[in-house]
Amino acid sequence: MSKEENKKAEDEEVQNAEVKESAEATETEEKTEATDGEAGAESAEAEDTEPKSELELAQEKIAQLEAENADLKNQVLRRAADFDNYRKRSIQEKQDAFDYANTNLLKDLLDSLDNFDRTIEAAATATDPKTIADGIAMINKNLISMLENKYNLVSFGAEGDAFDPDIHEAIGSSQDDVAEPVLKVVYLKGYKLKDRVIRHAKVMVSMPK
Repeated sequence: MSKEENKKAEDEEVQNAEVKESAEATETEEKTEATDGEAGAESAEAEDTEPKSELELAQEKIAQLEAENADLKNQVLRRAADFDNYRKRSIQEKQDAFDYANTNLLKDLLDSLDNFDRTIEAAATATDPKTIADGIAMINKNLISMLENKYNLVSFGAEGDAFDPDIHEAIGSSQDDVAEPVLKVVYLKGYKLKDRVIRHAKVMVSMPK
C-alpha cells in the first residue's frame, strides 16, 4: 500500500473516531437530561404528596364549617318564613270561619224573612184577619221545621212537664195540688242545640202543698 493510501486510511479512522465520540457525547447528554427530568418530576410529585400543615388543615376545616353554617342559616330563614306564612294563613282562616260561621243558617232564614215581608204587604189590604194569622202560623211552622230538621234545634217546656232546674228557670211558684213540682205556666220556651241547652225555659212552677 502506498503512503497516500495509508494516510487516507488513517484520516478516515480519525474521522470515524470523532463521529463516534460525538455520538457518544450526545447520547450521554440526552441520558443526563432525561435523568434530570425524571428527578424533577419525582421532586414535584414529592412536593405534591407532601403532608399538609396543621394550619392548612385548620383553614380548610374553618372554610367547611363556615359553608355549613351559611347553609343552616338559609334553611332556618326559609323555614321561619314558611311558618310565618302558615301562621298568618291560619289566623285568616280562623277569622273567616268566625265571621261567616252563620252563613248557611242566615241563607236558610231568608225564605222566612221573605214570607214575613209578603205577609206584611198583604196585611195592609187584608179584610180578613184570620188570613193574616194563618199566614203567620204557616211561616212559624216552616221556620221551626227547618231549624229542627237541619240544625237540630229543639224547643222544650210545656205546661204540665216536670220541673227540672237544669233546663228550666223558675221565675215564680205557687202551692198547688201536685205530687211533684211541675210547670204551671211557660213564659218563654227553652231551646237545645243537639244536647246542649242554649236557652233555659222561663216558667212558673206549681209546688206541692
